[in-house]
Amino acid sequence: MLTQPTLLLDKAKCLSNIERMAQKALKANVTFRPHFKTHQSAEVGSWFRAYGVDCITVSSVKMALYFANNGWTDITIAFPANILEWSTINELAAKINLNIVVESAETIHYLEKQLTNPVGTYIKTDTGYGRTGVAAEDYGTMQQLLKELKSCKNLIFIGFLCHAGHTYNTQSRDEILTIMESSRQQLLALKTFMSNDFPLIQLSYGDTPSCSVSDNFEGFDEIRPGNCVFYDDMQTRIGSCHQDDIAVALACPVVAKHPERLEVIVHGGAVHLSKDVMSINNQPHFGTVLPLMENKWLVNQPLGYVAKLSQEHGIIKMPQQAFDKVKIGDMLAVLPVHSCLTANLMKAYQSTDGSVISMMV
Repeated sequence: MLTQPTLLLDKAKCLSNIERMAQKALKANVTFRPHFKTHQSAEVGSWFRAYGVDCITVSSVKMALYFANNGWTDITIAFPANILEWSTINELAAKINLNIVVESAETIHYLEKQLTNPVGTYIKTDTGYGRTGVAAEDYGTMQQLLKELKSCKNLIFIGFLCHAGHTYNTQSRDEILTIMESSRQQLLALKTFMSNDFPLIQLSYGDTPSCSVSDNFEGFDEIRPGNCVFYDDMQTRIGSCHQDDIAVALACPVVAKHPERLEVIVHGGAVHLSKDVMSINNQPHFGTVLPLMENKWLVNQPLGYVAKLSQEHGIIKMPQQAFDKVKIGDMLAVLPVHSCLTANLMKAYQSTDGSVISMMV
């Protein structure tokens, strides 16, 4: 019996999501290197093997160690290399096929001096997201970095790696596809420009919205979606998936009701859901609320939405009819806005069949 905030995981939906993406990659003849930062679980990670996955992406050296210790031998850390962790990077590179990403000459110089084992190296490339990476059109900086890498013994240049995270700011599938195509053209132009000196350049492309709505991965060598294993409320809103594809939901107990405001209070706050938020009709939206029955949430039967969050409290707005049905002591399901952050906060899952699935700690 559920009594407190619990992150529920529907394994059947999760497996369906994995299979769908693996089949897409297979048909397109690209490598599927899923990002494991979403689930951060050795058990969930093992489910990918049944669909032919033998290489993965992570977001930290710590995560790379965790999955290496759980049998994964081909790992890309898709986060700008932290030179302070050079010793662990070197240790990992002695045991597995390890890839890192760089975006500065300083990082290249430092790691080349310290490393004694070869490490595959991508240049982090920005195609418009504006978070990290060298701008794809900045050929001068790219040439300088490639010149530095060419003289390295242990930093082995592979190609260009991109995360088109600005797809998360879209409102439709067409907008997602437009960003994806722009990213593709920028990466292909960059590859062509550098191909005389580096004829074996690989292009690694990632983001769940693009990989979910498109079947055209022409020009890419691998794709790295991560959130597709679970999906979430935001992915539904922008058209990456259907609500029935979402494989996790936060079960929250009802602790109070305020009829004058048509608000239901649950134990399920920012420490459980995070504070990632969407704006819907100019109102903050921290997750869609659904009925929960025997540890399973009932899709497409919305009761309301989480309108406010404090540390432990979730404040749910409901229409009168739904409000009247909900009782103190009920458990409700919240589809998180961002499942990656919710999973990271909750640190474990309970499968809808009742079993507990552990995560990296």
